Parts: sequence; C-alpha cells; structure tokens
Amino acid sequence: MERGRGDRLIGAPAALTVVVPAIDEAEALGPLLADLAAQRDVVLQVLVADGGSTDRTVALARAGHAEVVFSPSGRGAQMNAAAARATHPWLCFLHADSRLTHPRQLAAAIDALGSDDRARLAGHFALSFDRETTGHAFFYRYLEAKSATGRRYTINGDQGLIIATRFFNELGGFDTGLGFLEDQRMAAAIVEAGQWRLCPYRLATSARRFENEGERARYLLMALIMAMYTAGVDRFFERAPGVYARQSQIERLLLGPYIGLLASLWCECGTAASIAVSWRVAGIALAQSWQPFLAIDVALEPVWGRRRHALGLHDRLLRPLLQNRLLQGVLMVAGLAWIFGPLWLWCRLQHK
Repeated sequence: MERGRGDRLIGAPAALTVVVPAIDEAEALGPLLADLAAQRDVVLQVLVADGGSTDRTVALARAGHAEVVFSPSGRGAQMNAAAARATHPWLCFLHADSRLTHPRQLAAAIDALGSDDRARLAGHFALSFDRETTGHAFFYRYLEAKSATGRRYTINGDQGLIIATRFFNELGGFDTGLGFLEDQRMAAAIVEAGQWRLCPYRLATSARRFENEGERARYLLMALIMAMYTAGVDRFFERAPGVYARQSQIERLLLGPYIGLLASLWCECGTAASIAVSWRVAGIALAQSWQPFLAIDVALEPVWGRRRHALGLHDRLLRPLLQNRLLQGVLMVAGLAWIFGPLWLWCRLQHK
C-alpha cells in the first residue's frame, strides 16, 4: 500500500480515539456505544471519561466494550484525562446523548479533514435534535440551521469535535479554568491556531435539556452566559446559581435569579464600569446581526428551500455597512438603551 499524507496508508482505515465524558449517563450511553460499534472503515478506541457516576454508567460502558477513565468531575477535566490515554492519531469528542446518523460518519469526517494528522484542522457536525415533545418546531429548525453555519460562537460541544491528537496537544487540551464553556474556549483556540471544517452527515443530539428546562429560558440563559463570559464579568459566574446543572439535576429553569444578579452587579459596580461592560456586550450582540436573517431564511424554507437568501443579503449589504464606526456607535447605544435601560431603572427604584 502507498503512504498518504500524515503517513497513513492509502486505503487503510483511519484510527480514531473517541472520548465520551459522562456522569450518570446510563440512559443515554448505550445507544451511542451501539452507533460507534456499527461504524465502518475506521479503527476505534472508545474511552468513557467518568466523573463520578452513581448509576450504571460504568457497567454499561464496559459492557459496550469501552475503556473507562476515571477523573475528577468537570467535562473539560474528564475529556483531558481520557485524551491523555489516546493511542490513535485522531481524537473525537462526543457527548453521551449524541447519536451518529451514518455508518461511515467518522470515516467521512477524517476524509473531510484531509486525513493529514499534521494539519491544524478540526471538524464539527451540524446538529439534528431528538425530541420527546412536540411544539417549538421553528426553534429547533433554527438551532439546526445555526449549527451548520460555523460562525463565531456557534460551534459547541454538542456538535462533536474531531481533531488530530498532536494538534489537540499543541493547544494544551481543554481549558478547565471554569467548570463549563470549555467547548467555546477550545473553539476560539482552534480559530486562532488553525481552521474549522464542517463534516458530512448530521450528529443527532437529545433535546432533553431544552425540553426539561424550557426552550426559551435555556436559550436566553445561554446567551446571557456567553455575553458575561465574553465581556469578562467573572463576578457573574462566581455568584450565578447553577448556570449549567448536570443532566441528572436539571429542572424547570427560572430566569428571575439571573436577571436579579445582573441588576445587582450593575448597582454594585457603579454606572461607569457597568456602562463599559454593557458597551462590550452591545458590540458582541452587533457582531451577531446575521442571526435574525438566518431566522428569516429558516421561516421561509417552505417557500425557497434551504437557500440562504436573507443571510446572503446580510453578508453582502448589511455587514459591510456595519463596519462604519458611526453606525456601529448608534446601533450600540440603541441596544444599550433597549436592553440595559430597564436594569438601570430597576436599580434606581431599589435605592429610593
């Protein structure tokens, strides 16, 4: 056989270490392990990174022919511990509630990355949601469309991560500074050092967190978490009540405590510091101006299919206009007044 890029024999199956972080995931883990066992044209090492399960997760992992790696809890820490035991040139990180949708999905992903384990490339999948309830159809169609764009802040752990082991090690593994958002920090590191590619076939993921916590509440909290993280508001995470509970602990989500915390931080930090943070948040929001246009495309899919006419219009016409600093300033001031004006008013009323 000939040798191809990355010293891989042409025609030889790709060798891939799959890492699945888990805590009390007995209900979800079995189907994923069955999907992995059915994968073709790829040699797999499957590692379940257990962070302290008290259910049958470990027993099911072993029954499914996976190796179990024990580590302290925390998704980033668990994945790093398992990755250190990898024996193959490629790594694939999947959540326990993921489902593969094609028997060659992992082999096709390696092919999409060029099979060169020396390249600074990483792959992710577009999502489809497995749901137990009806309703909110547009919401899920929008999230699925958004997951395929590969735009900033849209790539997360639910979409899987396929990366050369050497590139992963060069990046220093997952940042475990916080107990969550390790996927966003990894996504940013990959953008800085290399390039993302969308891999063939969709990755199915459970909608259980959205369904149990409430679709709108979870999505709004996710937006708030990203805004606070990107704006560098560490106090929010020090005091936020359980921004990302374990799957076994999730229940109906109430946004009131988080909005109250945001208002309290505004009052404590003072007007000048709060406006500075709010200005950064407004800039982040402005950079996401493409999202309403994607929503229009998704809403009109029955008319024009999956063509992204509105999104293309944004990218051709509106995005260049938004590079104008004067227009940026006007829109950011308007956004501040709309979003943070009520918080300022609430603080004033509280102190009367």
